[in-house]
Amino acid sequence: MIAELGHFALILAFVIALVQGTVPLVGAARGHLPAVRLADTAAVLQFTLVAGAFAALTHAYVTSDFSLVNVVANSHSQKPMLYKVTGVWGNHEGSLLLWALMLTLFGALVALFGRNLPDTFRARVLAVQGLVGVGFIAFMIFTSNPFERIDPAPLEGNGLNPILQDPGLAFHPPFLYAGYVGISIAFSFAVAALIEGRVPPSWARWVRPWTLAAWSMLTIGITGGSYWAYYELGWGGFWFWDPVENASLMPWLAATALLHSAIVVEKRDTLKSWTILLAILAFSLSLLGTFLVRSGVLTSVHAFASDPTRGFFILVFLLAVTGGALTLYALRAPALKAGGMFQTVSREGALVLNNLLLATATATVLIGTLYPLILDWTGGAKVSVGPPYFNATFLPLLGPLMAALAVGPLLPWKRGDLGAVVGRLKIVAGIAFAGALAVFWAVGQGPVLALVAFGFAFFLGGAVIVELLERAQWRKLGAGGALRRLVHLPRGAVGMTLAHLGLAVSVFGVAAATGFATEHQGIMKPGDKVEIGGYSLTFKGVTEVPGPNYTARRGMFEVAGVGVMTPETRRFQSPPQETTEAAIHPTVAGDLYVVVGEPTGPGYAVRLYWKPFVLWIWAGGLLMAAGGFVSLSDRRLRVGAPLRRAQAVPQAAE
Repeated sequence: MIAELGHFALILAFVIALVQGTVPLVGAARGHLPAVRLADTAAVLQFTLVAGAFAALTHAYVTSDFSLVNVVANSHSQKPMLYKVTGVWGNHEGSLLLWALMLTLFGALVALFGRNLPDTFRARVLAVQGLVGVGFIAFMIFTSNPFERIDPAPLEGNGLNPILQDPGLAFHPPFLYAGYVGISIAFSFAVAALIEGRVPPSWARWVRPWTLAAWSMLTIGITGGSYWAYYELGWGGFWFWDPVENASLMPWLAATALLHSAIVVEKRDTLKSWTILLAILAFSLSLLGTFLVRSGVLTSVHAFASDPTRGFFILVFLLAVTGGALTLYALRAPALKAGGMFQTVSREGALVLNNLLLATATATVLIGTLYPLILDWTGGAKVSVGPPYFNATFLPLLGPLMAALAVGPLLPWKRGDLGAVVGRLKIVAGIAFAGALAVFWAVGQGPVLALVAFGFAFFLGGAVIVELLERAQWRKLGAGGALRRLVHLPRGAVGMTLAHLGLAVSVFGVAAATGFATEHQGIMKPGDKVEIGGYSLTFKGVTEVPGPNYTARRGMFEVAGVGVMTPETRRFQSPPQETTEAAIHPTVAGDLYVVVGEPTGPGYAVRLYWKPFVLWIWAGGLLMAAGGFVSLSDRRLRVGAPLRRAQAVPQAAE
């Protein structure tokens, strides 16, 4: 009965989404206030219904209701409760329902907390959001019903994919989807602005907090997913340039560009068309990721569906959303009035360079991801575009990008003196070079590119600290006065500093972990010793141990000065599969990473890694996300642009 209620709630949500996507648009065009205000009620009601459906599916998993096909395929009565709950979104149908839940949640939040927006504009934003909801909920109802029954019901389920039986499943998809779907709000703001026919500076102030929230959560999702892959898959890496990994990176890059471009719109009333285009492309790339995961064109640990009907539905939806928005953009963007002019050497110029580099980076990832798929689809040769391509095309863009991030905030708006800024950063550049050489020497010989990356990381880190100290007027006020002034700085400025510093920390970690990692692979017998990364390990043997729903082959390694490390190979029965559980000894200076494999002759296959400064990669990612949330708490963004400044947005474009 509860499952039927969940299914009925989805159908009602589809109807409400249709109403939300049409009636407010007509009302805004005709100046009919009751129809305009219907958007708020519809958005909240749609979220309530989808939340009810999600609760119904969660109940089915928690109670092991094997009368549902979805529960049978992805759960088991003996699963720990954590994996029963997370199993809700560990599959195609359930993850789509989570998608819809996040989509409607953001719409409801705009309805409840977007009162600073003019009524007609908010109605148009929610109408576009409703139309997106129509597509996703229809996809669920007609091709991916999570409440489909099976009769007779089996006594037991098949179980969740063992790779997904990890606490990472509890946080990675929710944060990732919140980021993916949150970008839809920026898309809706962009389309609504095109319908209005104007992009005032207040528009940028309206869209930035929503984009910041989505970007921050997507940053956490990508960072968490990278760390999950690092410790769960037993390969010692953190990014494989998998097409679906790339599909999450591309909207993140586009959203990063959007955040910086929106600042120029707000401050200088220019770059309007480009900023609108970025908002459209960012969400289009999110939809592209959905297509790659659910169309069956990929075989990946991330891929859910292989039904070509589902893939065709998503492709049509992707083309409709992207094509419709770009058509409207082509019609309306030329009419958007250009704002203030600026010189190349200025803060605006640095932000434009930032956007060009981010757009180029996005394009390189997009080409490398889609080219093999398009070639295969057209009957051409099968090719593989892997890390060598991405390392050669994407990574070189990081240097100029970090330089722009270092210099840009120190430049004034409209026109600037590059020589003066360079003079202020000479000491920082010298310290950065010396620091890079010191680290390069300390961790051992490695690639010269790692030295270059260290230099850029130290330079960016030093520059953002200098910029923050200059804001605090430390030369004039001294340490005490500067500290008091720092406390009262706008949170947006502090958040920017944290985010840019986070990028520097991550780049430093990537350069160290990839350029100076050491590895040992071989067969080890009990009593064998090996040294790696300054650690001495003694292999003590392997024992069989039972787990909650698996049996494990547990290796034991005595590490001098550390203790015992116990990597495992786990064998699950439902479904039958083996997984690798690495043993990791993390420190600020690096990780000792141990994996035990199959028995081979008198010993066992063993892989040992030393990954210097690898934790800095994820620490930097979390620091970037923290910067986003700190900026989001800035009162100027929380309050939004006052209505009296925005004036009433016209009912329709002329």
